[in-house]
Amino acid sequence: MSTANIIVLCSFAAYMVIMIIIGFVSSKGTKNNEDYFLGGRNLGGWTAALSAQASDMSGWLLMGLPGSVYLAGTGEVWIAVGLLIGTILNWYIVSARLRKYTIVAGNSLTIPSFFQNRYRDDKGVIKMVSAIIIAIFFTVYTASAFSSGAKLFATLFGNSENYNTVYTIGLIVAVIVILVYTFLGGFKAVCYTDFIQGLLMLVAIMAVPIIAYVALTYNNSFSQSLIDSGVTNPDNYLNFLKNDDGSNVSAVSIISNLAWGLGYFGMPHILIRFMAVKSDSEIKKSRKIAIVWVIISLAASCLIGLVARGYLIENLDATASETVFIRLIQQIFSDNGIMIFIGGIFLCGILAAIMSTADSQLLVTASAVSEDIYKGVKKKATEKSALNIGKVAVIVVAIIGFVIAINPNSSIMGLVSDAWAGFGSAFGPVVLLALFWKRSTLAGAISGMATGALTVIVWDYLPLVNGATLYKATNLYSLVLGFALALIVNIIVSLIAKKPSKEIQDEFDSIKSIEI
Repeated sequence: MSTANIIVLCSFAAYMVIMIIIGFVSSKGTKNNEDYFLGGRNLGGWTAALSAQASDMSGWLLMGLPGSVYLAGTGEVWIAVGLLIGTILNWYIVSARLRKYTIVAGNSLTIPSFFQNRYRDDKGVIKMVSAIIIAIFFTVYTASAFSSGAKLFATLFGNSENYNTVYTIGLIVAVIVILVYTFLGGFKAVCYTDFIQGLLMLVAIMAVPIIAYVALTYNNSFSQSLIDSGVTNPDNYLNFLKNDDGSNVSAVSIISNLAWGLGYFGMPHILIRFMAVKSDSEIKKSRKIAIVWVIISLAASCLIGLVARGYLIENLDATASETVFIRLIQQIFSDNGIMIFIGGIFLCGILAAIMSTADSQLLVTASAVSEDIYKGVKKKATEKSALNIGKVAVIVVAIIGFVIAINPNSSIMGLVSDAWAGFGSAFGPVVLLALFWKRSTLAGAISGMATGALTVIVWDYLPLVNGATLYKATNLYSLVLGFALALIVNIIVSLIAKKPSKEIQDEFDSIKSIEI
């Protein structure tokens, strides 16, 4: 192993040790499920904001999105626009009301338990269905984070001969470290580490493209640099409505990319942060911090892809494009030991993005298994046994995610896209109607949830058109259709079903006037 690799490895090791220490310290105050899964509903504004956005913007932010922009140009930034709109709407429309409603509705600790309490589902059907959907799609989502971590290690420490071996070793290391601090400290450990990781991600994602851009344009124009790197027509590459080859970005592509914003309304690992904030005033503070963070991070992520196209000596193909940020850091910080160490710190920003999402996904899945499945089946379950079941679930989901991510050729963007569509379609319409429509019923919620989840599975996984999936045949993102159908079905079935009880309606009306 080269001296440069040893220096980078040391910075990684130091970072991981710090995360584990935080997990150990956080475990001291974890006494019950509310502590483990919601941190006692005591998150401050800064921690809630950075934790929510860090857990949202996974390795996808520093690997998947820059890779897409690197290959196709600014025609790919519509995803970032959609995500920004979704973030703003989620914080302003959903956050405060969800926090209040989950407290009033039986002090709900998870999204599935909120659905059950909101609709007075005595049989626990909606909670069980929700928990199963969470377990399925979060396993895929967790696999995407693990794959990001493995690709980071393989790109840094591997070569063409041993890439697959190093990928597997990196995958094992990433899984173990994330498991340790999540297993020990629960929600507090996840949020405190996410806070640190959110800051580190922000520094890395801002500093690296700015440094590269200044170096790239010092004696040359940016357009000429793109031409020198093989871009045939920079005007097309930098046009929001053009693809790199000069063709127009299709309306289907723009709609599909903007639709990513709909996914926010159904993301359990983000919604759970809203539930954990300690006061209404902290919610208001959090939303401002979160929106500024996401504007900067998404803009910088897109800039990474554009600048790297002109800066990198080596042209990357579609398979290697998701490593663009890693290679950019390697090329910039390569002169001496100090520069390599600084580069190692910035590479920890990628590790932070990966870990901050994987830990949240594991914890939400564990809470679904513990609170919603185990307690639903075993009515007299103790807090201690439920907590232990939740911790076992963390390990099981991590193992399944490991198996899914074991293939070095797995696409980070593809895995994230599937999970994002699944959650957005299944939970998004239910969350919105549960919070803002008094007439919404249990039958409507269950029907809409099932419709959304099944639509995504059929659209993305079943080869129904000449051996191809409907997504491959149409290029329409499954979230567009899944969200729309789930919303329509929920509304129609709710209108057909019997009106909610007066108790449910009175509880719904009380939320607006409550200050918590």
